[in-house]
Amino acid sequence: MTREEVISVIKQAAEETGHVPRMGELLKTKRISQYDVRKHFGVYASALNACGLEGQGSGYDLNMRQLFTDWAEVARRTGRVPTVGDYEQHSRYSLKPLMRKFGAWPRVAAGMAQYAREDGLEEDGKDVLEVVATHLEAQRKNPRTSKWSTPRILRPGLMKGEPVYGSPTVDAHLMLAPTNEQGVVFLFGAVARRLGFVVLRIQTEYPDCEALREMEPGLWQLVKIEFEHESRNFLLHGHKPEKGHLIVCWRHNWEECPLEVIELRTAVKELE
Repeated sequence: MTREEVISVIKQAAEETGHVPRMGELLKTKRISQYDVRKHFGVYASALNACGLEGQGSGYDLNMRQLFTDWAEVARRTGRVPTVGDYEQHSRYSLKPLMRKFGAWPRVAAGMAQYAREDGLEEDGKDVLEVVATHLEAQRKNPRTSKWSTPRILRPGLMKGEPVYGSPTVDAHLMLAPTNEQGVVFLFGAVARRLGFVVLRIQTEYPDCEALREMEPGLWQLVKIEFEHESRNFLLHGHKPEKGHLIVCWRHNWEECPLEVIELRTAVKELE
């Protein structure tokens, strides 16, 4: 299925249902698969953006009411405060409106509860607010340690004569963008599971990596991956496309590439 065909299916589903379709709704039509979306867009939110279907409504209050109603529906369906995966699967919107409003996904639940109280939605959303309250209370009782804290057994102590730095102020697997293929390998390993991969083997010959990939919910297949800093380097290295399934790179600059390409600089932003 081509990129244009994916866009056409999503737009047609939007016309038929009268709203931005959820990924789950699209899968039920049997006209498209998660693989089709991932192949051309990486994540579903990017596909919605390409269709011009991200935002709906006019004005802040209307948008927030729509977002709260939709978020509450996902919470009721899953029986918990929605995770990113829950929201991508069941919401009719992308993550971006909530991320822009609240800054980070862990803040969404508390933000939604505050909005419901301020807008007089406590009675209609009573069941959802109870779920949020339970969730926040559990977080309060079991606070997580800093994401930058290191197990004591791995702390060697300060080195004499070497400079000392403070903790990182941003959550990043790789602090700076990769400048070579090794950086791409490291970064992919850090985010592979969130992209739907489980790495089986890394090797020095082509292809660089064998991994299992979730093609449809609960169904995995073996894929062969080649790492490149820029996708066009695949040509310079003389690799045969028929022996691989996809290229993982930092920058995609090969429009005629016969393989699927995952551009990490784009994919990482979408994950954030």
